[in-house]
Amino acid sequence: MADIILGIESSCDDTSAAVIRDRVLLSNVIASQDVHRAYGGVVPELASRAHEQNIVPVVSEALSRAGIKASELTAIAFTRGPGLLGSLLVGTSFAKALGLALDIPIVMVNHLQGHVLANFVRQEAVPVREPSFPYLCLLVSGGNSQIVKVNSPLDFEILGQTIDDAVGEAFDKCSKMMGLGYPGGPVIDRLAKQGDPNRFSFAKPHIPGLDYSFSGVKTSLLYFVRDEMAKDPEFMEKNKEDICASFQKTLIDILLDKLVKAARQTGIREITIGGGVSANSGLRQRISEEGESRGWNVYLPEFKFTTDNAAMIAIAGYFHYLAGERCPLDIAPVSRIADF
Repeated sequence: MADIILGIESSCDDTSAAVIRDRVLLSNVIASQDVHRAYGGVVPELASRAHEQNIVPVVSEALSRAGIKASELTAIAFTRGPGLLGSLLVGTSFAKALGLALDIPIVMVNHLQGHVLANFVRQEAVPVREPSFPYLCLLVSGGNSQIVKVNSPLDFEILGQTIDDAVGEAFDKCSKMMGLGYPGGPVIDRLAKQGDPNRFSFAKPHIPGLDYSFSGVKTSLLYFVRDEMAKDPEFMEKNKEDICASFQKTLIDILLDKLVKAARQTGIREITIGGGVSANSGLRQRISEEGESRGWNVYLPEFKFTTDNAAMIAIAGYFHYLAGERCPLDIAPVSRIADF
């Protein structure tokens, strides 16, 4: 008998619900919140209120598109953390209430595990292409920059991670400093396509091992723009495409330098990326080029699975469910999770 899992994702500002039958995606509905653009970042209180408004219609739409009745569900997977506590509370509370009403188990999922396992979501009429275990995942988002060794769907080992800012945060702060808007990653990516990535140089940190640091790159950009604009107030407007291209190249250089080292040290040639920054076209092109030259098998998630979505929560929950894991009804969401 097939296992039908409802996934619920509410870690930040996207309310999402998805339904999978075994590992095949039947629906994936996402309600985004545009209200945060005016503030240049996510406002936690506004986010949680929007989740309260969106959660019922989003889940209802996901079930409808999947052609599944709530009574047919086998289990409910939900994001416990990390994320914004108020947002997580909405998804967690809804999952517990629905699970209790339907008398079916609920399964908690680490949001980061969902990103790492996104490549295992299967779709009808789409050829299956999945990494073999063990594989390395470059997990890059607004809150995380990590190299994760994935030994099995439930066995993760962090080989390296940022010691300060995440790469997605660097993109956003660069965009804010240049007055390009929020979220910054897509804007910088778009402008970078029109610029010269070798026009300007920015400082690269020298961090031992496989850990990352991005705070110094941001500072380097800040001082560079400040000094150039002191000479020419129109400098940034005249050169924004080249600045974005050069800054983006610097960030990607830093990411891939450590990923190459991790692959060399572990001998692993199965390579994936995940998280919001994995949608960056420059990163996707560079990692594909590295893979071709180094003999890697590179797996890029579809764009719809790079941002926060419930399909990745459903597939991670599916693996937890098969392992016999169940969640008590007194479970509480957590904004930070120390262990993967």
